[in-house]
Amino acid sequence: MTPSFCDAHNHLQDERFAPGLSDVISTSREAGITRCVVNGTSESDWPQVAALARSHPDLIIPSFGLHPWKAHQRSADWFTILTDLFAEFPHAGVGECGLDRWMNNHDLPDQTEVFLQQLELAAQLNSPLSIHCLQAWGPLLDCLRDHSRPERGFLLHSYGGSAPLVPNFSTLGAYFSFSGYFLHPRKESTRQAFRQVPADRLLLESDAPDMLPPEDFVTASLLDPDGTALNHPANLPAIASGLAKILGIDPEDLSTLTNNNFTRFFTPYPANP
Repeated sequence: MTPSFCDAHNHLQDERFAPGLSDVISTSREAGITRCVVNGTSESDWPQVAALARSHPDLIIPSFGLHPWKAHQRSADWFTILTDLFAEFPHAGVGECGLDRWMNNHDLPDQTEVFLQQLELAAQLNSPLSIHCLQAWGPLLDCLRDHSRPERGFLLHSYGGSAPLVPNFSTLGAYFSFSGYFLHPRKESTRQAFRQVPADRLLLESDAPDMLPPEDFVTASLLDPDGTALNHPANLPAIASGLAKILGIDPEDLSTLTNNNFTRFFTPYPANP
């Protein structure tokens, strides 16, 4: 029996997928992708995420968030627009959101204000929360320690922090998702961090169309209109085989483990009282 896989984080709404989106979705299904979380990043793409969730309810779990790269573009009504989406999608995720000091001209106080509003919303709704973090692990840890968090925990998507930080975040309820980009040889320190992740907190993600894995792990090739290689969600089984080798476990066992973790984290929960 062919193993199935759940993609904890991707961006099927990305305009680079638009010319061949139906083929991308059908190829992903054929590769064994049974569920995927499509993450919005700003007011401009939330409608596309919602449309995909309506069209493919058996496959797609929507998540709506304001990414730190887009925080400065928000409207005065962004948070009202965001919260209104949960009337139609009460079990949607919150995110992609977070903190980023890697970007040029970052404004960490403004990012933090935006992130904390989304953290509070996720805590109130007990929603799956998908967090982006680059070069801001200390401030993120402080935010999570000092504020309410979703009872179900939260996801550090494409976790690139250090191994010593894994227990700090795990204690607070973190899940950690592995993307194919970490299979590049220069990412040994990140692979070492994933060796420290508790088995019940491990997830897989493609982050497609970005985070392209090494060529040996590209089983589904895809180009954008200008000829640039894109990451295809259907690469997830090959990414899983790479992670299974790193962890020293059988790929089918990793499939079962991560699917169970995915179900536990993303299965609808009632709102907190």
